[in-house]
Amino acid sequence: MVLVAVFGVALLVAVLLSGLAARTVLSTSFLFLVGGALVSDGFLGWIHITPDSEIVSVTADLALFAVLFTDGMHVSLPKLRANWRNPARALGLGMPLAFVFMALITHYLVGLDWTTSFLVGAVLAPTDPVFASAIVGRREVPAKLRQLLNVESGINDGLALPVVLILIAAAGPTADTMEASPGKIVLELLLGLVFGVALPLLVSVLVRFRLLGAEPKLQPLLPLASGIILYAVCHLTHANPYLAAFSAGATLVHVSLEAKESFEPLGEALAELAKFAALLVFGALLTPQLFGDLSFGGYVAVVLAIVLIRPASLLISLLGTTISRKEKLVAAWFGPKGFASVVYGLLVLQSGIPQAEEAFTLIAVCIAFSIVAHSSTDVPIARAFDVDELAGIPEPHQDTDARSTERHADARP
Repeated sequence: MVLVAVFGVALLVAVLLSGLAARTVLSTSFLFLVGGALVSDGFLGWIHITPDSEIVSVTADLALFAVLFTDGMHVSLPKLRANWRNPARALGLGMPLAFVFMALITHYLVGLDWTTSFLVGAVLAPTDPVFASAIVGRREVPAKLRQLLNVESGINDGLALPVVLILIAAAGPTADTMEASPGKIVLELLLGLVFGVALPLLVSVLVRFRLLGAEPKLQPLLPLASGIILYAVCHLTHANPYLAAFSAGATLVHVSLEAKESFEPLGEALAELAKFAALLVFGALLTPQLFGDLSFGGYVAVVLAIVLIRPASLLISLLGTTISRKEKLVAAWFGPKGFASVVYGLLVLQSGIPQAEEAFTLIAVCIAFSIVAHSSTDVPIARAFDVDELAGIPEPHQDTDARSTERHADARP
């Protein structure tokens, strides 16, 4: 119950400061991260959460699923068919380059063996849709850039998981995770895609029956019920839940724009709640001991992962495209690590491989640094595209100008 009380207080503070955060580099995500760290064993000791606590994996898993489901609804399939090349370059070239580069610096700077180094690279290669949505959700940002970041962050989680599982199985004989045969991994990905497409289609067919259909006030719960069923089915069948969530959101908006519009406010709010809860729990893992366990070479690797590896990898993959220079730079910078990496990092820690703890420490610190860096730079990036008004709160001078204009208008005959 202490955790619930802490979450409520953190949520209240975040809401009260959200207007300020929307105009400055202050980040509500950072507030939850710091709040979790302050009440954990490393500081006040009010809550006791360890990496093997079930609440860590559950909250990260739910947050990632919820955000992918809502982000999938921002994907326009006709536009994607017409502009698939840029996301394909990011996924087919940029992501593998980030994977390899991260493995190289992990091996040479941190000293992990080659298999574990490539495992760290696979865990940190995907970008996180939770924090990419800070840019994707702004309509004035160029469509190509929004689509690139949205599709990349929505799909790369599912693509990274098979590599993570295979490398865990190859990292040492003490690994106690499930067998990761290529056939089984492909089946899980296909099942996730099939379930994600089939369930919204089935629901859309049921709604057309004469005796069925949701009344207006309950209509937002229809996609919510579909998402809950999809989440449960994926975990019962071991289908990939992240690919299922993203494909379900994209299918939903394609088959029923009305359902998407009715669910969007509720879905965005639920995704934010899940994100904040997961950030609070993850923050509780960020103890002084965790940061003290990482070597100097590890910190160098973390900085390089954020400021060099992701930007260089994506810029290389976008060579020769028609995206403007500013858009390329924004896309290259905005490659946050987040809940997908948390989930996969926990798989590494719980696998029992020889260097699991060292790998998880590097992964956790990199995620923490990335959350701080990327969640605090979305507003400056948004200002570069003139989207200040999306904060919903006018600047003081704008409000004054507006009142002055109204007075002049009222004074006219």
